[in-house]
Formats: sequence, C-alpha cells, structure tokens
Amino acid sequence: MLPFARVTIIGLGLIGSSITRAVRVHMPTVRLTGYDADPEVRATADRLQLCDDVADSAGAAVIDADLVILCVPVGAMASAAAEFAADLPADAIVSDVGSSKAEVLRVLTEALPNATIIPAHPVAGTERSGPEAGFASLFHKRWCIVTPGEGADPVAVERVAEFWRRLGADIEMMEPEHHDRVLAVTSHLPHLIAYTIVGTASDLEEVTQSEVIKYSAGGFRDFTRIAASDPTMWRDVFLTNKDAVLDMLQRFSEDLTALQRAIRLGKGEELFEHFTRTRAIRRGIIEQGQDDPAPDFGRSHE
Repeated sequence: MLPFARVTIIGLGLIGSSITRAVRVHMPTVRLTGYDADPEVRATADRLQLCDDVADSAGAAVIDADLVILCVPVGAMASAAAEFAADLPADAIVSDVGSSKAEVLRVLTEALPNATIIPAHPVAGTERSGPEAGFASLFHKRWCIVTPGEGADPVAVERVAEFWRRLGADIEMMEPEHHDRVLAVTSHLPHLIAYTIVGTASDLEEVTQSEVIKYSAGGFRDFTRIAASDPTMWRDVFLTNKDAVLDMLQRFSEDLTALQRAIRLGKGEELFEHFTRTRAIRRGIIEQGQDDPAPDFGRSHE
C-alpha cells in the first residue's frame, strides 16, 4: 500500500522537480500537484509534464493533498506555508526538504498550528537549479534524514519515511537540533569554505581571473563546483542554522591555526599524521557507498 495517494510539491526547482520525476518512476499511481511562486517555473513544469496538475496558487495546490512537501529556501518556509494555511486539509501531513531543521520546524508549527508537520532532509543535490535540472535518481542510495519534533505522531513519521524509501533513499531519524549540528560540519561549513576560497582567489589582485580559471587544479575546481550552488538557498541555510555553523566555524578556525603553526615551524611529522588521519575519512565515505571510488572522483579522461 502506498504511503500517500495525493502529493503536492510546493517549489519546483532541482529538488522539487526531482521528487516529481522519482514519484513518476516509483509510485506512478500517485496523483501529483505542483506549485511554484514563479510563473515562468510553473510554465516550464507544465511543459515538462512534471505533475498531473500545476496549480496557479498554493491554496489550490494543497486543497486535496494528503502530503505537502515544501521545496523552497528555508527562509521562505513561513511565507510559503502561510499562502496555503487556509486550504490545507485537516488530515494532510506537511513536510519539507530544507537543510536546517530546528528553525524550519518552529516556523512551520507557527504558520500551521493545527497541522501534522514531519520535517525531512534528503541529503542530495547538485550545483544546478531549476525544474529542468531535476532527475529521478537523485535520491537513490542517498540519506534522507527525518526529523520529527517531540511528540510527533509515529504513524505520520513512518508514512513520510516510507515515502522517501520508495524514492530509493536510505532513512535516518534525528532530533532537529542534532541534525543541524551534524549538517553544520558535513555540509554547511564545507560550502562556507568553498565560497570563501573561490571568493579569495577572485579577489587576489596579483592573479588575474583568466589565470585562476586557466590553472585550476582539481582541488580548486571542486571548490568552484560547490560554490556554484544556489546563493538564495545557502544564504538562508547559514542564517537559519547560524548557532551550529558558528560553533563549527570556531572549531575549524582553531584547527586551521594549529596547521598554520605546524607549517610555520616546519613540523612535518605533525602535518603527515593529520593528513593520514583525514585520508581515512575519505576511505570511510567510499566504503559506505557515499561517493565514487574511481580515481579522480570518477572523471572521464577521454
């Protein structure tokens, strides 16, 4: 039995459009309704036939839904929810795909005080955005972290978890606050570092932009991929998860200072031990199937 029969997606960018495509593949009998605040995105979604129906308002999109998934930047969650609050069916479950969970749970609970809210975070994505960027296999063998609030209905939690299992995701349960600390170090801080490094390179007066691009080695090239991610989404992530991000940033700064000192004092053994320890993290990621073990990150050299 399917966990939901009528699913509404609010926000038809990369994640939202990937959900619709994955539902088409794995749960083809589910009726899909979509909505996006941008009329051009709605027109594109309609042209691509991402949904059975692309509504012209958020209220119309949710009116008969039994699952509503908010796929909007975390800073827009409250306003997006307010748009359909009056039309949300009493028995519908509301979820989301945001990268910070405690603040999302708070604002959704405030905007939808009588709704069943089960936040979730599929840990998947690319640097591309928009409805044409989505693909059905985006969530396959990727983690989806379900973060119910205290006292959440266990049946509703399991229905949301089963929905993501059907799309190929592996499920993990976490408290919202714990999720935010974990993602601060595994996702948010790396993005902040990437934005900083790429910005620093572009600002260096003695290195022209053409040289930065021309001589981009693998490390810098990979940072530019991360730094090409949606600026609106990441602005909101840092603002809504600022406490955890600032904590991890402080720890990173302390570690960076220690490495700086080791380099200045020529402590080669200390550097070697540090690099050996961090290399093991990469092996662990590959062993758990979270990345491609092929040389050079699976890049083609044809």
